[in-house]
Order: sequence, then C-alpha cells, then structure tokens
Amino acid sequence: MTDDELDLLLRALADVTRRRLLDRLRDAPGLTLTELTAGFPQSRQALSKHLAMLESADLLVAVWRGREKLHYLNPVPLQALPERWVTTTARERSAALAALQRALEDAP
Repeated sequence: MTDDELDLLLRALADVTRRRLLDRLRDAPGLTLTELTAGFPQSRQALSKHLAMLESADLLVAVWRGREKLHYLNPVPLQALPERWVTTTARERSAALAALQRALEDAP
C-alpha cells in the first residue's frame, strides 16, 4: 500500500459517521442505500458524500442487482494497518523473546 493510499484510508476512517456505516456493512452486508443510511441524522446527500469517500478508499464495494445497488464492506485495505505496524512490532518482540530464551537456556 502506497503512502497516498494509506492517507486516503486513514482519512476515511477518521470520521465517526463513516466508521458507523462500515460497522453497519460489517454486520449486515449487501444493504441498499436506504437500508444503509436509515437512522442517521444527516441528509441523504451528506451520507452519499461519506459513501463516496469510503469507495475512494476502497473500503466500500457497490454491486448492482437489477435496479438495486447493494453495498458491501471491503476489509482488504484494513489489513494494511496491522501489517504496517503491528506485524513489524510483533516480529521484533518475537525475535527479542527468542534471543532471551536462547540466552537463558545457554546460561550455566
């Protein structure tokens, strides 16, 4: 993932409304726009802008089924976050623990 793609992803996740939309899609994939935006206090136009931001960050996939547009969460970009930081940190920690174990086993 490039830095520009990561910036777009983090900007998309920075807004609570967009995170709630993603939560809704996680819990109920394949929602129509009406189903997805039901209960939000923002206008449909404002929510459409949020959805466009999520689509540009590749977090949202829309599929047409007849006249209905169904929305799905794309979790693939989210996997870049732990791969970039957590996995690296975990590798370093694991290596340090393995070195400590070797040192303790080799101690007289």
